[in-house]
Amino acid sequence: MVSSTGMNCMIDKVFADTNIAGYLLSSDSVKRGIAKTLITAHPVISTQVVNEFINVCLKKAHLNLMQTHLLAESLMTVCRVVAVDSHTVSHAMQLSQRYQLLHWDSLIIAAALQANCAVLYSEDLQSGMVIDQRLTIINPFSS
Repeated sequence: MVSSTGMNCMIDKVFADTNIAGYLLSSDSVKRGIAKTLITAHPVISTQVVNEFINVCLKKAHLNLMQTHLLAESLMTVCRVVAVDSHTVSHAMQLSQRYQLLHWDSLIIAAALQANCAVLYSEDLQSGMVIDQRLTIINPFSS
């Protein structure tokens, strides 16, 4: 990805929402391919993303606990993981009020901002929305 300043020599840090990781398990080969490309580029994710991914593996993909834990460990190895802490939660509450977002979405955004990411890949949030004039939300699955 070229930086938001347009300079080819600089790559922006990107954050991947849970749905990106979840599509690694999809039967939709196009979405699975996009997700694989994004995840193998070593995005930032949060502990929330890891925990939600575990839930997707268990509840939606019906994987057993051992398979789920292996996939979660692999995800954490490929991605840079940032912790959701009390500062992140407080920031998320402010973002939720300011932008009229659900709390869980605000936690993702707060973690991305905390990690100094310029791009948040998410299918669930409004593509093109800019948060605090420094984080752009992009739906990688929209054409």
